[in-house]
Amino acid sequence: MMVVRPIQEHDGPALRELARKTGPGFTSLQDNDRQVQQKLESALAAFNPDEVPEEALYLFVMEDTDSGEVVGICGVEAAVGLSDPWYNYRVGTLVHASRELKVYNQINTLTITNDHTGYSELCTLFLSPDARHSKNGSLLSKSRFMFMAEFPQRFNEHLIAEMRGYSDENGVSPFWEGLGRHFFSIDFTQADQLSSMDKVFIAELMPKNTIYTNLLPKDAQEAIGKTHEATTPARRLLENEGMRYTGYIDIFDGGPTLEARLNDIRAIQDSRYVKIHIDSTLEPEGELYLVSTTGFTDFRCCMTPLTAVGNHVVTLPAKVAEALNITEGSTVRVVPLSSGRRF
Repeated sequence: MMVVRPIQEHDGPALRELARKTGPGFTSLQDNDRQVQQKLESALAAFNPDEVPEEALYLFVMEDTDSGEVVGICGVEAAVGLSDPWYNYRVGTLVHASRELKVYNQINTLTITNDHTGYSELCTLFLSPDARHSKNGSLLSKSRFMFMAEFPQRFNEHLIAEMRGYSDENGVSPFWEGLGRHFFSIDFTQADQLSSMDKVFIAELMPKNTIYTNLLPKDAQEAIGKTHEATTPARRLLENEGMRYTGYIDIFDGGPTLEARLNDIRAIQDSRYVKIHIDSTLEPEGELYLVSTTGFTDFRCCMTPLTAVGNHVVTLPAKVAEALNITEGSTVRVVPLSSGRRF
């Protein structure tokens, strides 16, 4: 059974191994010892129950309870851009018109902004290729919503998620080649690695003036707001939960930024508290639900069918209760795994 839980110090080697698999453009978890160690240290510091830091990185791992193997990672930044600047492009429109010449042209533009400063961010979602089945990706991604529903005071009322932008089979980003390279004179992979460690150079080198997209190469224009093939399922999942593309893109690869108000997320809005009854003979079948515990450092989330047996009481298989570390009568938070369903 798969369970999502807060990362712990002994998960360091597993986190490093996942970082080796992410590939180009995955800014938040790269094949870099220093970045991985900093991320682990930041996450361990965030899970302090006595403090509610303005900036915190909450990292979670997906563990196969049968084998003990860590197969996935996901995270939430409590607030972005407070210590280091948070940059993206806002896609806008300018109209150039002349009645005398009977000309009317709408031209897309890119303007560098810090509009999402202070927002919470979904980040660092990666599932090992061997574990990409049985709705494990949905569990890994949506488990974060259950944590945010339980501890809303730790997050901003606005939430964003940067989607990895399009790159070809060789890892080349046409958006970067058509725009960023002219100002940085380095490869996309190198710029992406640098941005994950230090964003100061972005402010120093990026153009401050509005950019007309029709002056970019055609393939760069077509990459604006386009999601990497491997990230498209994650984008659809978040859109089904209520997040939307509103015209902001990543300054390196042109990938879309999705956003929503926290309370408008389906899994947060529809989740409910129930008490559990444990049945060791129950064979799980039927619709899948997210089930999460109410603890902070011992937060856990898994997916399973469940059976309602009374007012705010559900029956869970013993194996699920064991994975969640809960006992008879415990209170848990539940919500249907899929959008369009209600509990």
